Amino acid sequence: MGAFTVLVTDDDADIRDGIEIYLKNEGYRVLKAENGLQALELLEHNEVHCIILDLMMPHMDGIRATFKIREARNIPIIMLSAKAEDSDKIHGLSVGADDYVTKPFHPMELVARVKSQLRRYVSLGTYETKAQRVEIDGLVLDSETKDVSLHGETVKLTPIEFKITELLMTNAGRVFSIQDIYERVWNEPAYNAENIVAVHIRKIREKIEADPKNPRYVKVVWGIGYKIEK
Repeated sequence: MGAFTVLVTDDDADIRDGIEIYLKNEGYRVLKAENGLQALELLEHNEVHCIILDLMMPHMDGIRATFKIREARNIPIIMLSAKAEDSDKIHGLSVGADDYVTKPFHPMELVARVKSQLRRYVSLGTYETKAQRVEIDGLVLDSETKDVSLHGETVKLTPIEFKITELLMTNAGRVFSIQDIYERVWNEPAYNAENIVAVHIRKIREKIEADPKNPRYVKVVWGIGYKIEK
């Protein structure tokens, strides 16, 4: 993975420099920004494969920067924050971040998260049944191009949203528990998985369902989990 570029965005120079050292030791190219505005400028002129984005920054914070990034890009975003409350974590995930790390953190934990996000971004992984192109009642998912469309219109999903949709569509009719979805998509043991998975399911429904409160595609099986009908 040495060819990949990671954009580190934090208003604390010591944190930026510290993360840079560990990422470079792993062979990554590193770009650094002090705030969301600088990050957006760097994204316009560089190919970036993963973004580490602090939540609280001057000029443009991580939430607003994520909104802007998600308008055109689906690259993985790992959000950093000194706040440990679940509400802040869910807020970050709900606007399009893929992962969340609370300060203080061990740099190698962050490096592991970067590697995990890049694995999902570059290679879609292996599930029990894997079709290259799946179509269910006008909803089309292409595992090779990572494209999703609904009745011919492109649907912009984040990498995590794509992985969840891919898991459910390529195993249509099968019910996956929240813990199972988390462990397969995040590739780590489920911890506080219910809220995290629920946020991403809600975002997927907002993008693919005509009426998210009465979903045609992503169905809940109460007490068990989620599925997409065949």
